[in-house]
Amino acid sequence: MNILVVGGGGREHAIIAALAKSSKVDKIYAAPGNGGISALAECHPVKATDIDGMVELAKKLQPDYVFVAPDDPLVLGMVDKLNENGFKTFGPRANAAILEGSKVFSKALMKKYNIPTAAYETFTDSEKAIAYVKEQNSYPAVIKCDGLALGKGVIIAKDFDEAKEAIESMLLGGKFGKSGSEIVIEEFMTGPEVTVLAFTDGVTVKPMVSSMDHKRAYDNDEGLNTGGMGTIAPNPLYTEAIAAECMENIFMPTIKAMAAEGRPFKGCLYFGLMLTPKGARVIEYNCRFGDPETQVVLPLLDTDLMEIIEAIWEEKLCDLDIKWKKEACACVVMASGGYPEKYPTGLEISGFNADGQLDSGEAFVYHAGTKLEDGKYLTAGGRVLGITATADTLQNALDKSYAAVNKISFENAHYRKDIGKRALNG
Repeated sequence: MNILVVGGGGREHAIIAALAKSSKVDKIYAAPGNGGISALAECHPVKATDIDGMVELAKKLQPDYVFVAPDDPLVLGMVDKLNENGFKTFGPRANAAILEGSKVFSKALMKKYNIPTAAYETFTDSEKAIAYVKEQNSYPAVIKCDGLALGKGVIIAKDFDEAKEAIESMLLGGKFGKSGSEIVIEEFMTGPEVTVLAFTDGVTVKPMVSSMDHKRAYDNDEGLNTGGMGTIAPNPLYTEAIAAECMENIFMPTIKAMAAEGRPFKGCLYFGLMLTPKGARVIEYNCRFGDPETQVVLPLLDTDLMEIIEAIWEEKLCDLDIKWKKEACACVVMASGGYPEKYPTGLEISGFNADGQLDSGEAFVYHAGTKLEDGKYLTAGGRVLGITATADTLQNALDKSYAAVNKISFENAHYRKDIGKRALNG
């Protein structure tokens, strides 16, 4: 089969690397792809959010499946448009992708169907929102913009002044544009975080290996929130007992709720969870594979990814036994100096072979923000690379990842030195 993968980041590189191992896949196309992806897929310069352009590309390439990976095109309805034009797809339709596209929708769904999450209220009026925060007088306070914001639309305010500033920046200052025209203010939950990605065909749910993300820019979880500075899998805090609790109270109720609302969810559903003293709670849903969680989850997949994609399309996921390797995986993100704020691009990356990999082969380099020009790999984004390794233990996987990081360089490269530390220390 021929597959077209929509997107051009580290997540898409991980998906393409998994598909490249499939005996069912002959050729992979990527749009737009990136420097590292070009070693495994034929790249086409169509933006991931260009729905009409992607449909035209699909008509030209005639792939057997189109895998829509990023959130924006899913929320905008790319799957719907591709289906209308006769293409098989992986990813939810727009009316299901709203689970990520609107925090207001997802919180209301959880309230209606008794899915455990933080208590909350929604606002479009800044004065009412500020009055609510003052009345609650409970800090930290969590303030989220309703729509998509590149993983940066959540502010945890330490006191009233910070909360007021966050509210005004979203509702009055237009910090997140339309995404912040409505906000959610919710109680601050405590406990370790866990990410669980799950395959679903709208009826059956098959959770993947759990993972732990590291969102803050700097060591010891300091600095600004980012799209993610590294990940490990599996998450040692996610026990079999917690997994059973989540399946009963969160995973299946969510899939059933979406079906009951006439919004069946097919594809990959991301559950961002917090293990609170009162049990597991949903922090957020994403309507797709996470980034950089995918980079540590898919290397542990023992079943052919293409088989899973077909089973989901045909709504036969219940018939498939998905197997996972009994190993650990670690990913360390190398970012541009200045990320997640201003940073330069076009810096040459050294240490790679022609495929954008290390000759040693100890670790796999997922390219997130790179381009290939005149045989040279250059930086082209905030998060540039995800250096990923698997091993029998988490410590060994981390050792391999960090050893590989030391062989790669570009000007002002920045990475955290403490990925996986929380997991190792319990």
